[in-house]
Amino acid sequence: MSGTRRKSYEAGHRPKFLAVVDDSDECSRAVRFAVRRASRTGAGVVLLSIVADGEFQQWLGVGDLMREEAEEAAAQMLETHAAAARAMAGIEPEVLVRSGLKADEILRLIGEDEDISFFVLAAGIGAEGPGPLVSSLASKTSASFPIPIVIVPGGLEDAEIDALA
Repeated sequence: MSGTRRKSYEAGHRPKFLAVVDDSDECSRAVRFAVRRASRTGAGVVLLSIVADGEFQQWLGVGDLMREEAEEAAAQMLETHAAAARAMAGIEPEVLVRSGLKADEILRLIGEDEDISFFVLAAGIGAEGPGPLVSSLASKTSASFPIPIVIVPGGLEDAEIDALA
């Protein structure tokens, strides 16, 4: 995938910032940076929420109900962040809910959308470290990742993010 050329700056295309929306404390930091940076550069924003498949291996219809509830919760989180993007910068982000493993779905989406130019993550602010997604993607695949990964310090205040973005 690293050999795939991005088309974000070609005629008829525009760059997009991708941010993952989840229930982590630092998620809003990544979304804010992506939205502010996109606003200043004329780019778009893609907000992605991923529902893990493995959580629904139940018998009968219980698994399907659990998946539906998880997808509804993901859609609600996405709408909350999309509303913030509209209020903050007048940006209407693309919102997507996918099922699967986070890293796999992120890479799949980047492969499908040649306009995604930057992947924005925020580092965790707790004692546990930078967060599982940052640790997984930034350390294991950073050399072969198909686009730049922007890691926003999770402890930055809104005004600090606005000044940097």
